[in-house]
Amino acid sequence: MRTIWKGAISFGLVSIPIKLFPATEQKDIKFRFLHKTCQAPLKYQRVCSACGQEVTQDDIVRGYEYESGRFVIMNEEDLEKIPDERTRTIDIVDFVALKEIDPVYFDKTYYLAPNDAGEKAYALLRKAMEETGKIAVAKVVIRNKESLAVIRGYENLLVMETVFYPDEIRNPELLPGFEREIKLHDNELKMARELIENLATEFVPDKYDDEYRKKLLELIRSKIEGEEIAIPETQTKGKVVDLMEALKASVEMAKKTGDGEVKPTRKRRKKAAGE
Repeated sequence: MRTIWKGAISFGLVSIPIKLFPATEQKDIKFRFLHKTCQAPLKYQRVCSACGQEVTQDDIVRGYEYESGRFVIMNEEDLEKIPDERTRTIDIVDFVALKEIDPVYFDKTYYLAPNDAGEKAYALLRKAMEETGKIAVAKVVIRNKESLAVIRGYENLLVMETVFYPDEIRNPELLPGFEREIKLHDNELKMARELIENLATEFVPDKYDDEYRKKLLELIRSKIEGEEIAIPETQTKGKVVDLMEALKASVEMAKKTGDGEVKPTRKRRKKAAGE
């Protein structure tokens, strides 16, 4: 696994040298655009929108569009004028409970591995957060961008997840129909709760597969080998006319096991005195 960043976690007066690794990877199947006649990949050129000439890398500068069609040029010397001591430091600023952060804030996840000199301090921070039930809120600069992040324990190591700033989260009140009140019937709500309870289980990541990706890879393999491709019939779901009837049918379906048996409905535990 390739290191993408090296620095240190700043924890009070303690500095923990670490290396940063990507914790996830996309498994997308990527297609390339080809010329239909030659079936060869297309090449893209950088062309100036004003004069129409192709531009080389040496003639490219960065600019910020402050008005429509008007730019201010920003070069490396300009960016170096911004003082920032955190360019190689993950600064812990707070400790909070994980449940206080809504998942909408989470962005990318990274593994943090200790350098040889920082193994004890690394283990100390991980264990202390585990025992207190807290995670760290930190700031870090990666690739000229200051990110808000959280550090938490995962398995036997620390992970860092970059999180969005509040002004980067879009306001849900701008969605159409957000403030419209919907009247819910008690029977419908009861049936929906029963459906959820029948489908409730422990989260086991390995049981979820990317079915579309598997079928796409199989389709690609078939075309490479020249096999005839059978087009399956599309099964269309019936239009839901009555919500209550749809909920009842869904509950019955959820109760059935693989051998056709019906699972007993879970009984609610009676609350003890004082609960």
